[in-house]
Amino acid sequence: MSRTALVTGATDGIGKQTAIELAKRGFRVLVHGRNEAKAESAAREIANQVNGAQVDAVHGDLSSLAEVRKLASRVSEKAPRLEVLVNNAGVFAKERTLTVDGFELSMGVNHFAPFLLSLLLLPTLRSESDARIVNVSSVAHNRGRIPFDDLKFEKSFDGYAAYAASKLANVLFTHALARRVAGSTVTTNALHPGVITTKLLKTGFGVDGASLERGAATSVKLATDPALAGISGKYFSDEREATSSKASHDENDEERLWELSMSLTGAPKL
Repeated sequence: MSRTALVTGATDGIGKQTAIELAKRGFRVLVHGRNEAKAESAAREIANQVNGAQVDAVHGDLSSLAEVRKLASRVSEKAPRLEVLVNNAGVFAKERTLTVDGFELSMGVNHFAPFLLSLLLLPTLRSESDARIVNVSSVAHNRGRIPFDDLKFEKSFDGYAAYAASKLANVLFTHALARRVAGSTVTTNALHPGVITTKLLKTGFGVDGASLERGAATSVKLATDPALAGISGKYFSDEREATSSKASHDENDEERLWELSMSLTGAPKL
């Protein structure tokens, strides 16, 4: 029986390439998009591109916690079994924008959405013998700081600072979750995909980078490599384990962010 993977933000860029690579490896892939039309279109493209691909579309706007909950329900309906969750979707907001839940957009989409989605899907993942949560962070986390007293960036806003904070949050979340699922069949790791030519890179930084294939490689490795079974709470770059920032190993911040995220998202307790 095919293993099933959900890839968020899979309608373009690294996410779409990750979905393609997993489909090539025989996974049944749930292709996530912000809306139904985009998700269905991407799923059709992948099915046409990969012979024998097993793909299904799921949708949900990650800037809304209500939509994240609906997405989790759609995933559960389409995939009672789920072995891999790739939290890939991300945004870079140049202007300060708030989500419908009142979060700054980068923090809302890049951290609070995957935090909630992961915990909603965790019971399904836990029922599998080798389940993996893969969190796509960024080297930008090295310059990140979590403004616990100003998570909405009301006092001061800088697009890169908000993005870097959200990417640091991805690594802090990975470490905190790894402790909580230790001893179970679920592992979780974070990664830097590389400086890759994507819409986010062009919009946020105005530059080009490496190929999408290169960008998907580390996510795919973490999702599929048998040698990584049981490896959890680590950070990877260029398909190898790497050292994340000193700030990402602050256990007090990990726990503070966890408790705050639980409170703000209403995520189910483990």
